[in-house]
Amino acid sequence: MTPITEVEGRRISLSNLDKVIYPASGFTKGEVLHYYASTADALLPHLVDRPLSFLRYPDGPDGQRFFTKNVLPGTPEWVRTAEVPRSDGPTRQILVQDLPSLMWSANLVTEFHTPQWRADAPARADRLVFDLDPGPPATVVECCHAALWLRERLAADGFHVYAKTSGSKGLHLLVPLEPTPSERVSAYAKSLAVEAEQELPALIVHRMTRSLRPGKVFVDFSQNAAAKTTAAPYTLRARAEPTVSTPVTWEEVETCEDPEQLVFTADDIAPRLRDHGDLLGPLVTHDGARPLPARAAR
Repeated sequence: MTPITEVEGRRISLSNLDKVIYPASGFTKGEVLHYYASTADALLPHLVDRPLSFLRYPDGPDGQRFFTKNVLPGTPEWVRTAEVPRSDGPTRQILVQDLPSLMWSANLVTEFHTPQWRADAPARADRLVFDLDPGPPATVVECCHAALWLRERLAADGFHVYAKTSGSKGLHLLVPLEPTPSERVSAYAKSLAVEAEQELPALIVHRMTRSLRPGKVFVDFSQNAAAKTTAAPYTLRARAEPTVSTPVTWEEVETCEDPEQLVFTADDIAPRLRDHGDLLGPLVTHDGARPLPARAAR
């Protein structure tokens, strides 16, 4: 019989709690759910009011993986949704607004991916993102070098910059913005990626072409497009181990000499939250949010 639990007055069916999701470490679905429940205070503010895309991996990272954007069949009526404009017509997507909807979603075994805008202001970004993706043999160490250049360049335009691991191979940089049309944010981000490649051609590439990427860091600016999403802070990833997209300090970025220094799993997050709190809190409160520079606003 599928166990039923009550979360803040909502009854949720939780299934296959003993199922191993991460075979390399024996991490089970029950542990996945415990991780999300214990991290909810930090995770939820980064999800609230953002229409979600789910990357589901119900049979673990080696099983089938598939993106889901539309509201799923069987979604409880108490889970909030939002209408989202698309080029082929509006659709509805799930909002994770509270602990019950988080636990219901986590029971699907999913990565949480969010757009850079909120449901009440589609395609008006309140943050900018760079996804720094290393082309082997480059690693996150090279991503850190690229991140430091981008931090200084963004700071020259008056921005506060925050960093997190992707939970996979790379690094994400995030900047709080005053709400701005996504197409303008994308154009500005691309201009900085091009500038970064011009300044550091041996390290950085701004084009996705695979043949250009070995040994370099691809500065992916495309996730600023209104239709794109990025792995949310604190989401588990569909990797061999239960790695987490983890906020990091700039000291950790500056001193990274080995890729393992910036690998964090579910068990690492509670101690980090006790030590640092949510390092990405200003993205939620919009502390330090600024408009794009005037030359980028045209």
